[in-house]
Amino acid sequence: VQLQASGGGLVQAGGSLRLSCTASRTIHSSVVMGWYRQAPGKERDLVATLRSGRDANYGDSVSGRFTIFRDNAKNTVYLQMNSLKPEDTAVYYCYAKVEGAAYWGQGTQVTVSS
Repeated sequence: VQLQASGGGLVQAGGSLRLSCTASRTIHSSVVMGWYRQAPGKERDLVATLRSGRDANYGDSVSGRFTIFRDNAKNTVYLQMNSLKPEDTAVYYCYAKVEGAAYWGQGTQVTVSS
């Protein structure tokens, strides 16, 4: 499975961005897909994951500001990011767990200026 992420960029604090991640083949809705992020000098952390299109799990720092959702017909998972803060600056990685194996996208940079 290949994951293609897009949608990163530069935004001012308080602004919004939407990330997209498209899988190279059809993935069953029960498969977990989501996003992690890694800031310079820090570990990769959970942003949000989604299973079966409805069971969402969010990292504490983004809960209430970010929303993950999925379009199964397009094999795509989205991350709507609102009320962005400078501390959200990181490389965001798309993730999928398929049949016990973890797959990662190439990462997309999100930079939030103060």
